[in-house]
Amino acid sequence: MSYTGPDFDPPPSRRFRRGPLTVALAALVPGALLGWAVYATVGGSGDDGGDASASAGTSASASSLPPSSPGTPSPGGSDEPDGSDGSDGKKPSASPGATSPSASAPVGTGPLRGKVVVIDPGHNPRNFRHTAEINRQVDVGTHSKECDTTGTSTDDGFSEAKFTLDVAHRMRAFLEGQGATVKLTQDDDRPFGPCIDERARIGNEAEADAVVSIHADGSGTGNRGFHVILPGSVDSGAADTRAIVGPSRELGERIAGNFVRATGNGPSNYVGGGTGLVTRKDLGGLNLSTVPKVFVECGNMRDSKDAALLTSGAWRQKAAQGISKGIVSFLRG
Repeated sequence: MSYTGPDFDPPPSRRFRRGPLTVALAALVPGALLGWAVYATVGGSGDDGGDASASAGTSASASSLPPSSPGTPSPGGSDEPDGSDGSDGKKPSASPGATSPSASAPVGTGPLRGKVVVIDPGHNPRNFRHTAEINRQVDVGTHSKECDTTGTSTDDGFSEAKFTLDVAHRMRAFLEGQGATVKLTQDDDRPFGPCIDERARIGNEAEADAVVSIHADGSGTGNRGFHVILPGSVDSGAADTRAIVGPSRELGERIAGNFVRATGNGPSNYVGGGTGLVTRKDLGGLNLSTVPKVFVECGNMRDSKDAALLTSGAWRQKAAQGISKGIVSFLRG
């Protein structure tokens, strides 16, 4: 995965808190324990010996795909959503040069009517054709980073960019059904990017009630499970996350609990100490956000057992539902 972001001040008097943090924790723990039981039963890895410091940010810094041709459907998993497992069936319709985020159609009634959700599908399927552009450095407040990266892929060549866009489409269908207005930062409708600073800006300018960036990790074999990345408290240059740290943590906790319940998969065995939650201060997409935002690493594409899940349309539907239900829980308080 790649992360990334100019100077934005927190919106004055914006109300972020949706409810006591203890409520989120209470919702997370029972589901997490249940998910762990299922996870262990189906053969989840119990190895906690992974090098967390070495692997936690692997996909964030990935700059190339493995030997398989980028963007090519893999023998072990189709790049297209399965037709009978809940895919929304939507295809990109904007021109390749489009630079505006993809927005949902007007919505009617529902519990999330009036709420705006921005989904950020990590990477762009065509980034690998634009190495000079995505390697351009952008300011993320604490330091400079690449505009974007190609992301990672499974050993069979199913790319992270294809995975994230598919999950984003499934989430969009679910959340629109709840009445939310949904915007995507990209819908395979532009040659590359957007850069990580623009990804943050899209959520900020939309005054989103919640932003979720979708990713899959590229860690070592044996490292399994999901984790949700939360913004740390940063006040440096263009970055000021102090107003969103609390609500972002609540959003992340609710997503983690619902992800376990929906997929039956346990939290990461290599980062987060078994909580499924990791706080970072080096990701521009979080540093430059002025609205509640988290990253979700849905699994490890370089582990064969996780890869089997990530390449399954039926499992991606479960993952999309788990993340979306966490968003609904957060927005409804």
